[in-house]
Amino acid sequence: MKGNHQKENVTGNGARTERALRASELSYRRLFEAAKDGILILDVDTGRINDVNPFLSKLLGFSRNEMVGKTVGELSPFKDIESNQAKLERLQKDGYVRYEDLPLETRDGRKIAVEFVSNVYQAGDGNVIQCNVRDITDRKGMEEQRVVERLRLEAQFIEAQKTEVIGKLASGVAHDFNNNLGIIMGYSDLITEQLGPDSPLRQYTEEIRHATERAAGLTRQLLIFSRKQTVQPVVLDLNDVVKDLDKMLRRLIDENIEMTIVPGKQTGRVKADAGYVGQVLMNLVVNARDAMPNGGKLTIATNNVTLDENHTRTHPGAIPGDYVMLSVSDTGTGMTEEVKARLFEAFFTTKPSGKGTGLGLATCQTIVQQSGGHIDVDSEVGKGTTFKIYFPQVDEPLDTDTKFIKAGPLPRGTETLLVVEDEPGVRHLAQRVLENQGYTVLRAMNGQHALHLAQEHKGSPIRLVVTDVIMPLMGGKVMAEWLKTTYPDLKILFTSGYTDDAIAQHGVLDAGVEFLSKPYTPATLVRKVREMLDTPQT
Repeated sequence: MKGNHQKENVTGNGARTERALRASELSYRRLFEAAKDGILILDVDTGRINDVNPFLSKLLGFSRNEMVGKTVGELSPFKDIESNQAKLERLQKDGYVRYEDLPLETRDGRKIAVEFVSNVYQAGDGNVIQCNVRDITDRKGMEEQRVVERLRLEAQFIEAQKTEVIGKLASGVAHDFNNNLGIIMGYSDLITEQLGPDSPLRQYTEEIRHATERAAGLTRQLLIFSRKQTVQPVVLDLNDVVKDLDKMLRRLIDENIEMTIVPGKQTGRVKADAGYVGQVLMNLVVNARDAMPNGGKLTIATNNVTLDENHTRTHPGAIPGDYVMLSVSDTGTGMTEEVKARLFEAFFTTKPSGKGTGLGLATCQTIVQQSGGHIDVDSEVGKGTTFKIYFPQVDEPLDTDTKFIKAGPLPRGTETLLVVEDEPGVRHLAQRVLENQGYTVLRAMNGQHALHLAQEHKGSPIRLVVTDVIMPLMGGKVMAEWLKTTYPDLKILFTSGYTDDAIAQHGVLDAGVEFLSKPYTPATLVRKVREMLDTPQT
């Protein structure tokens, strides 16, 4: 009886083991069939496929019957993979291989990237190779996007560093450079005034003046691009700005270029820095000129436009609303799509070496964005280019001081003025210019000196002070506050060749403060002084 009982136990144990194996095989088969990764079962000795799950069959576009019995290297998706035999031998030796990015081509020609992991397992009396194939196309795409985004951010960082370097460089040299330009500009104007209209020397002084204007424009571009320039936005009419610049713009183009100005009727008002808008126009006109070496037509136009959501969807940064559009069109060489894509990059230029800085259009974009607007470009190779600049309309009255300086006799006066300037050349020039117009001028080299002169002065009262902002011993702001305590009706005109940040730290850019940027011309100084003297004290 005991022996029979043992035999029954053995038989029962065997049956349970067999049932467990069948259950295990069924569970594995279900996982095999339902897996969301591709699975290949290979013969460990020959490398031939014993089985393939539905997911991989669907992924590659081959049926199970087409794949079973073949080696991996015989299947077209894997044919282009180098050294299949070497990989199989490595797998047989190491029992494990992993490839993070295998390129496969499906039956219908799609390119996919897969992660390929193989292991050797014991199955029954022998070993098999199980290969798991995971489609990582989406993951790879996301990784590529991350790489592209990282490269974009790195490029932005490098661009920001360039801008910062330019800003520091421009800030460092702007004051002295603008002082020197002001002296050259001022004395060339004084010489020109003394020459008759037919003097052969007049063309020389005019060339000196034009070169000075270009140098001042380059400094201004550097400061604008690096966002270090003093911004003085006012409510203005773009038609007035274009009209006042007409003569200057025509000097920039060649005789074989026909320039036409088409002002819009009843255009709205915008809020911008008039000098900045002039800089934009000059940059675009120079670019148009260079695009028409054999001549052509240049058209400058203004118009009211309303931008809807369809426009703003395709123009990042733009918002729906009413705008005044300033357009500059030429019939020149036009641009390729590649050039248009890089048009506003700093330092990018298609002009020959020495003919362009690559800052012109980058400066234009900075100016327009600071005014709340944006730029649109239409161009086709051989058919010309049109720049459209959109400035938001504002419902405010025009500022009185929005016009560019016009030609004509300079106003005169007899009042007593005080000029405070640490740069001797600028100080002597301002004195001479104002004395030529009839004013009595006192000179001081810094704020302390000015206070001493004002206290000792016995003649007619000082009506107005023209003072530099930043000077040794005592700056213009502190000096003005001291003078105001004794002479409350005294008017102060601040001047500076420093940048926005430096002046703001001295409180000069506060509302209601009169300011004149260097380099200024004799005419600009004389007209500004007369305007301030004639304005009633508030």
